[in-house]
Amino acid sequence: MKPWISALLLAALASLGAEVARAVEVSFVPVVDGVFAYIGDTDGRNYDNEGLNANIGLIVTPAGAMLIDSGASYQVAEKIHAAVKKITSVPIRWVFNTGGQDHRWLGNGYFKAKGIETMAHARAEADMKSRAGNHLEGLKVLKERLSGTEPTLPLRFIQEDNAQLILGDTVIEFKYRGGGHTPGDTLVWLPQKQVLFAGDVVYVDRILGLLPVSSSKTWLKSFALIEQIKPQIIVPGHGSLTQLATAQAQTRDLLLALRGHMKKALDVDLDISAAVNSFDGKPFAHLKHAEVWLPQLANATYLEMERE
Repeated sequence: MKPWISALLLAALASLGAEVARAVEVSFVPVVDGVFAYIGDTDGRNYDNEGLNANIGLIVTPAGAMLIDSGASYQVAEKIHAAVKKITSVPIRWVFNTGGQDHRWLGNGYFKAKGIETMAHARAEADMKSRAGNHLEGLKVLKERLSGTEPTLPLRFIQEDNAQLILGDTVIEFKYRGGGHTPGDTLVWLPQKQVLFAGDVVYVDRILGLLPVSSSKTWLKSFALIEQIKPQIIVPGHGSLTQLATAQAQTRDLLLALRGHMKKALDVDLDISAAVNSFDGKPFAHLKHAEVWLPQLANATYLEMERE
């Protein structure tokens, strides 16, 4: 083999090896003083992003820290913890799971092993239990990176729809209005900072998702609370840091459009195929994955409203 061919082959193999070895890098960016966020990948779950295709929050005070969501696996949770340690030396006191989707709580086992209390709203419990197996099945794409992951329910479930926790001098409010993307979706509000961790109640940059457990009706109730709060900064469940107007345009308005269209379709007994095909998704076509998800969202909304 000629030397230059050998060199090219080695370079190609090295490039391939780098591709195979690629892994998610977790780092937090500042939001406001004492508040940080990891902005996750907006693609689907894959080997490279290790299932961490969602945002994670961090609140830091002299009395300790709170993590918002624990990631999709034991190994990712370990990376999240390492990233927290680069931000602060204070210990994590609590981890709050904002909902029942895999990347919100499947890292709980790691934090439980560290003696850190995990929490969620009580309405998330049944969803976590019923879909845990499906989550693990869907995360098999992670291969060996899923090793060590065991569905671990939060140690504490909040019963109230409005609850408060004080960490140092920071007030943290948990607000539940019926969920949306999942039954347990809960908002985490920092009134002193005017920052809201919206979890999966807010999607920006990419199209939102409707699951069999989702409810567009209660989702809009949860979103209405955000409009009452009027946060200055929203950390969405997916997408970049945002403000209320963008969240309204990319999450609320899509849900309203879907429900409005499907109500009219059902009122005139339009069949599901015609209803889905006649939905005008052009205002949302710029959002990532819209071409794949919009027809599915229309289909899911029709079926949901038919049941209503």
